[in-house]
Amino acid sequence: MSRPALELVRAPSDLDLAHRCAAGERAAQNRLFDQYIDLVHATLYRILGSNHEIEDLVQEAFFQVFRSLPNFRGESKLSTWICRITTRAAFAYLQRKRPMSVHLEAVPDLASSDPSAMRQVMARQAIRRLYALLDELDPKQRIAFALHVLDGRPMNEVAKLTEATVVATKSRVLRARRKVRKDPVVAAFLDAPDFEEAD
Repeated sequence: MSRPALELVRAPSDLDLAHRCAAGERAAQNRLFDQYIDLVHATLYRILGSNHEIEDLVQEAFFQVFRSLPNFRGESKLSTWICRITTRAAFAYLQRKRPMSVHLEAVPDLASSDPSAMRQVMARQAIRRLYALLDELDPKQRIAFALHVLDGRPMNEVAKLTEATVVATKSRVLRARRKVRKDPVVAAFLDAPDFEEAD
């Protein structure tokens, strides 16, 4: 007796899904988009912070993904390949973005004496200051720092995503870390016990 048809249905492999998308199969394209939208958004958010153009950049990243799918050979996981394309989209955005002048204001006094409210305000302030400092960095340093320190990815994975050597990636992260740690508010945020940096 054969197993029910539902048991025979398996999730498509990365390569199969990529081929079906490249062939124009709408259901496969929707599946890929739904499966990886959160990953693409999170990767861009870690690199760029709160950004009013992030939804456009998500669309740009997926445009590049779908355009490049015929070249996907399955040598890496599809998620890794999509992250690499997303990282390139972030890099292109940072390259064309005009440098902004950074104004770091002091942390305001709070009316509330609730320690958790104080921590939340301090964390938000530190994140704003961190991304203002990241805006001053070379895009390659910023991306390496964001993927390793903020997103918690291992150094060798960051190197693959940025198509750089591990040595170059470590150097970029170190230079970025030195820059952002000059701000005492950001340094305290990065040193907080609930902030865990990748090894």
